[in-house]
Amino acid sequence: MDYKDYYQTLGLSRNASADEVRSAYRKLALQYHPDHNPGDKKAEEKFKEVNEAYQVLSDPKKRARYDQLGSAYSDYRQRGGSPGGFNWDEWRTAGNAGQVDLNDLFGGAGGFSDFFSALFGGMGGAGGFASSPRSVAPQETVAAISLREAYEGASRTLEVGGRRLQVKIPAGAKTGTKVRVASAAPDGSDVYLKINVQPDPDFERDAENLTTHASVDMFTAVLGGEAEVNTLGGRVKLTIPPGTQPGQKFRLAGRGMPFLKNPSQKGDLLVQVKVTLPRNLTEEQKQLLEKARALQTYG
Repeated sequence: MDYKDYYQTLGLSRNASADEVRSAYRKLALQYHPDHNPGDKKAEEKFKEVNEAYQVLSDPKKRARYDQLGSAYSDYRQRGGSPGGFNWDEWRTAGNAGQVDLNDLFGGAGGFSDFFSALFGGMGGAGGFASSPRSVAPQETVAAISLREAYEGASRTLEVGGRRLQVKIPAGAKTGTKVRVASAAPDGSDVYLKINVQPDPDFERDAENLTTHASVDMFTAVLGGEAEVNTLGGRVKLTIPPGTQPGQKFRLAGRGMPFLKNPSQKGDLLVQVKVTLPRNLTEEQKQLLEKARALQTYG
């Protein structure tokens, strides 16, 4: 098993703050997101690596354990040890014997590496869970889903006691939402699927409301016009009134997340406008802008 440098994956130093981890993740997730790189397998793999690194470094408990491992591994290599000779057994999550990997459990949706599963599989979270010594299914496990899956609804295949169960995750699910699978465990008890909605590079979520950005040029901001906005339900046109200011927000009602108990009702989408300034103006454009500046009034 190879050691994975999650800090290097996100381009961070080991003393990076939580905000720096979040910022680096969003930048790289946006760069390698499959929606922005259709059919690019290398970008897809890089997106999975970035997501795995964020899963560890954004969780204080996982990060502390990973930092301890990193220190021990670094000392080992400095003493001349080869990567293949490192004793990984003492770092595997307690209870990993008989562990069920969520990559198999949920049809490979997580895409987590053997390194992640071995170190964090028994700690809960997106990597996996430890089964009990009597092979009785755990009462609660975690499924990682994307924001789009939370918007549209999703499903995961759950294997318990030799049975494969298709579990539906309702539209509007949030991190912490629990889906009950009645009497699914071999002893007749219920199993709960706890949802973990992954961060999205294009949208920030606040309950049922979403926030995103739209870029317009200077002339559209000054004179008015339209901007195309990505929503989880498709692209829409946003009317930009004359005199729109950088950072100004517009509300698109009903373009946010579905309400969990009433999916036909949706929250709102807030669109923050980013104004891009031209870099290479023609002489005629410069002259026109100079005239406009000379004619401007205040008040």
